Amino acid sequence: MPSVPARSARTRPPTTDPTFLGSPLLVVNLKSYAEALGTGAEQIGALLGACGRAAGVAVAIAPATPDLRNLATTLSIPVLAQHVDPVDAGAHTGYTVPEAVRAAGARGSLVNHSEHPLARAQVDAAVRRLGKLGLSAVVCARDVLTAARLSRSKPPYLAIEPPELIGGRRSVTTARPKVVSESVDAVHRVAPRTRVLCGAGVHDRRDVARALELGSEGVLVASAVATSATPRAAIEELLAGF
Repeated sequence: MPSVPARSARTRPPTTDPTFLGSPLLVVNLKSYAEALGTGAEQIGALLGACGRAAGVAVAIAPATPDLRNLATTLSIPVLAQHVDPVDAGAHTGYTVPEAVRAAGARGSLVNHSEHPLARAQVDAAVRRLGKLGLSAVVCARDVLTAARLSRSKPPYLAIEPPELIGGRRSVTTARPKVVSESVDAVHRVAPRTRVLCGAGVHDRRDVARALELGSEGVLVASAVATSATPRAAIEELLAGF
């Protein structure tokens, strides 16, 4: 089957879709790193917003759940939950329902991160529930086959992240570049409007530039920023690749 040309972020028509977070896009996942909780999350979020504006690049941040409302109400950039449970609001102790994400002021959520995976039916339900509330979904996929399957739910964004490279020093763009380009093709055959992001081991401008060359519309990073002793420099280095 012939390859589907990568959709350039710079040639897509403008949109008023509330699930649109920007493109090209840098998403920073703070996970639960100690240095990126509370005031640490506030500081990284402020730096990310300032650096993104200076570079003219769309940015978003995914803090730990306890920091979600604080960042969503104080930052001017999109704030995402790190996980959402596709269950109804009600008697569900310990679950993060889409309604809670919206009530916190967040713009959407990561879905199916390899550190918090969901069954395929749950992924589909989460994307659907978020969409009905006008919230975005950044669905994570571990490989090309998974990316193709999960794209059937037509998520606004899909991030390809081989789990064995997450948190490491080898970027997926150099270690497994074909998984990026082939995922872009596979996703766009099924969901042409879904924007594909690239993650796992992305640390510098070269990794970002290569991700864009391979057809992605941005990157999803975590430790490169969240654990950096110099987060401003880390953010500026990544933004230089766009």
